[in-house]
Amino acid sequence: MQQKIVSTRDLAFQLYELHEVEKVLRFERYQDHSRETLQAALDLALKVAAEEFAPHARLVDEEEPTFENGRVHMRPEVHKALDVLKSTGLMAASQDYERGGMQLPSAVAQMCVGMLKGANVGTQGYAGLTIAAANLILAHGSDEQKSRYAEPMLAGRFFGTMCLTEPHAGSSLGDLRTRAEPQADGSYRLFGNKIYISGGDHELSENIIHMVLARLPGAPAGVKGISLFLVPKVLVNEDGSLGGRNDVALAGLIHKMGYRGTTSTMLNFGEAAGAVGYLVGAPHEGLAAMFHMMNEARIGVGLGSVMLGYTGYLHALEYARERQQGRPVGEKDPESPQVPLIRHADIRRMLLAQKAYVEGGLALCLQGAVLVDEKKFAETGEQRELAAGLLDLLTPVIKSWPSRYCLEANSLAIQVHGGYGYTREYPVEQFYRDNRLNPIHEGTHGIQGIDLLGRKVSMADGRYYRELVRRIEATIAEARKQERLASNAGLLERSLSAMVEATRVINEVKASGDKEKALANATLYLDAFGQVVVGWLWLRQALKALAGLGGAGEQTEDFYQGKLRACDYFCRYELPGVVATAELLQSVDSTALDMFDEAF
Repeated sequence: MQQKIVSTRDLAFQLYELHEVEKVLRFERYQDHSRETLQAALDLALKVAAEEFAPHARLVDEEEPTFENGRVHMRPEVHKALDVLKSTGLMAASQDYERGGMQLPSAVAQMCVGMLKGANVGTQGYAGLTIAAANLILAHGSDEQKSRYAEPMLAGRFFGTMCLTEPHAGSSLGDLRTRAEPQADGSYRLFGNKIYISGGDHELSENIIHMVLARLPGAPAGVKGISLFLVPKVLVNEDGSLGGRNDVALAGLIHKMGYRGTTSTMLNFGEAAGAVGYLVGAPHEGLAAMFHMMNEARIGVGLGSVMLGYTGYLHALEYARERQQGRPVGEKDPESPQVPLIRHADIRRMLLAQKAYVEGGLALCLQGAVLVDEKKFAETGEQRELAAGLLDLLTPVIKSWPSRYCLEANSLAIQVHGGYGYTREYPVEQFYRDNRLNPIHEGTHGIQGIDLLGRKVSMADGRYYRELVRRIEATIAEARKQERLASNAGLLERSLSAMVEATRVINEVKASGDKEKALANATLYLDAFGQVVVGWLWLRQALKALAGLGGAGEQTEDFYQGKLRACDYFCRYELPGVVATAELLQSVDSTALDMFDEAF
């Protein structure tokens, strides 16, 4: 529990007992690894997180980057921490050995990143964006773009961004106006404005590589007319040396409620002759290519939400154990000693809710990471295709469920601290502010809900949705055989059945042509769907805990009992709400849709 970033006991349980990560070592890519090498990487990441990232997390919040005389100024500790990150090889932990990476399994690499996020999400943001942008180039760029831009990014010499949002369009990417004009030499000149560009300007690296969405002349309207361009801050010569400054200007910094350590910028492309850019992939297919980075970023948002919630939970747990306040109910003697906060039932309720949210959220993110490896390396094409479909289905859930419930964990951490939690003397208020961005960026709950209900549950004629339901049903059947878990299995079964019926009814309304009505409550659907998925993961954790109590595990009896009680909490306190929500969804209620502007 070093630096109160994550419980190392829970992390070991989830990786090695719940998700059985050692099984991926059968894939040829990972055959050089053993549990010892995986654990060494995790230990290194925790050490870097605790010693290099956590100590300046408050500093970069209090002294956020400034824009003076055309330059961005920030705390020097950010540069130092990122230099250490690069020197350890953790910058690109999942990448090939040949590209300077550790070639770690996805779940382990994700947790290396996750611990950095929990320690200092602002500083980690620069590295996270860079690797996601590099992966985008590796997936869709030319060989020249890979060598000239992606390789220096993986090495940490260049950093990266994604440039989507424009002032007039927000999340409506089909309305973007940035244009790209073809040049005789095969390059393009870009003209336009982008906002909310995280890491859009700084002096932490030799160069910044912007991945920019723009339109070619004569492009179709809407999202079908968007292309993707690579636009460097500093031009790069054929031999890899740096040339002159590109026509990309920092128009200003955006000052946020949280996440203050990462610069949030407004960028102008083409104030003079135009920003030199290079087409990535095919014309008019830029949004599909950008989804490679966006989906990676969405999974990263979910993990960041979990880790901010997790560190808040551990801080609240420590405070509740140490803070002496009040006396047990029924104790009438005012001179009797006060007791630790954790002795009070309502405090334990709030801590138990936090535990259920953050450990459930971690299980969800690691489930996605396991699917990433199965998608790439499973033995048969059918297994790889099924893993890819399940990952697509779960991506909006991985992004949004932690963004809601791990944010609620941060709110509860403040509540456990009482009045002190609302002050800046304790870090839990910063964790809340930092986490409050996660329900918004990389697609709001509303966008993720429409993606899930409008597309994902129906893709491949519902094949992946049905497979997920089958897996949940299999876990329910297994848990019913255990007297300790039979009641919880019944609660999950009832919630699943209600959601399956809601999905059937809504799909019928969609098929009838009334898509607007069908999707009017997509956010509620997303929330209930996520609760069922996390309930499934909690039931799986409980099954492993019972096995652990039977001698098949590595943790203590208290640890496994804690897992069982957290499963009880989630099934008894959280899942009943799914049934009520599903009943509303089954009615295809149009209250919100029918409300009109003038009536507010």
